[in-house]
Amino acid sequence: QLQLVESGGGLVQPGGSLRLSCAASGGSLDYIGVGWFRQAPGKEREGVSCISESDTSTYYAHSVKGRFTISRDNAKNTFYLQMNSLQPADTAVYYCAAEPGIGPGICVDYFFNNWGQGTQVTVSS
Repeated sequence: QLQLVESGGGLVQPGGSLRLSCAASGGSLDYIGVGWFRQAPGKEREGVSCISESDTSTYYAHSVKGRFTISRDNAKNTFYLQMNSLQPADTAVYYCAAEPGIGPGICVDYFFNNWGQGTQVTVSS
């Protein structure tokens, strides 16, 4: 069973940056889809950014396009979310997820069965 552990969340001022990491154990991230999701208080969990299992397709939610960058380092069995120009609306618990069979453009939570525990990101002055 793949286990995922996030790190890198915290408190940042508007306009600041954070990099989230998701380290996997118990299995390899090679050739499986990975993604980042977030859930703000009172809102449903939403897909932020995902990479397909073939590594040929990257999805970004409209609200983060141009500010966030997803990447993966299979040698370290880790993937990342670089978040720049953070805004208060980005405040949420961020979760990483991984699943085989994730095709291009798929970034919906019910397709993923392997989840991290979540890390809080708070953007506030």
